[in-house]
Amino acid sequence: MTMALALPTRKDEDFRYSDIEALRGVWPIVTEQVTVADGAEQSLEIVETGTAPVARHVAITLGKGAKFDLRVLTAGPAYGRIAVDVTLGEGADFTLGAAQLATGDETVELVTEVLHTGLNATSHQIVRSALAGKAVGTYLGRIAVARGADGTDAEQSVRAMLLDRTATANARPELEIYADDVKAAHGCAVGELDAQGLFYLMARGLSPAQAKRLMLQAFVAEAFTGAPGEETLSAAAVARLEQIL
Repeated sequence: MTMALALPTRKDEDFRYSDIEALRGVWPIVTEQVTVADGAEQSLEIVETGTAPVARHVAITLGKGAKFDLRVLTAGPAYGRIAVDVTLGEGADFTLGAAQLATGDETVELVTEVLHTGLNATSHQIVRSALAGKAVGTYLGRIAVARGADGTDAEQSVRAMLLDRTATANARPELEIYADDVKAAHGCAVGELDAQGLFYLMARGLSPAQAKRLMLQAFVAEAFTGAPGEETLSAAAVARLEQIL
């Protein structure tokens, strides 16, 4: 993903749902380069909980047998955009767990491009969004499997929860495969809190607000399961959910 100096428009696929005026204030975006050597392991947490507009672009290259764990929490910025490019070598493993929590007129975006170039590499992405008010949440994710990258195992799981019907969720999971012997899957769902689940919890003594809060906590926690900073990330997400609810 190449960031040109000229401000993008909505005709640019990766900026189709962006708040262009908000983007103007943080443009151009400097690419942060991360290279993980053969056999090495690394992790990164991106936590954006301030109110000022923010945009980041991280490009990650994984060597043979390298592992990278990336967790993202966007919860608070009036405009928050996180773009991630990943290139996986042979036997590399990439994990992404991301949560987007927005309300009011906030716009949050997550754009990923994961390129499998070597044999037997694996990538797993979990994205969870909870949107209230007139917030807009977007996930654009592309997995590309190059010729010769046999044995690839790639997965996307994308779910957005609309807490108000005035909120908007955009999702575009995409697969582009040029290799054989590949496991690749993506699942995408946009909806509201399950009415039967809420009724079940309220029947056991929880108030409607408590039931909603508990279900949302469990929903968002899926993005941080197994992370090195799981407890801290989950606590920050819960704090933001308290504000939204």
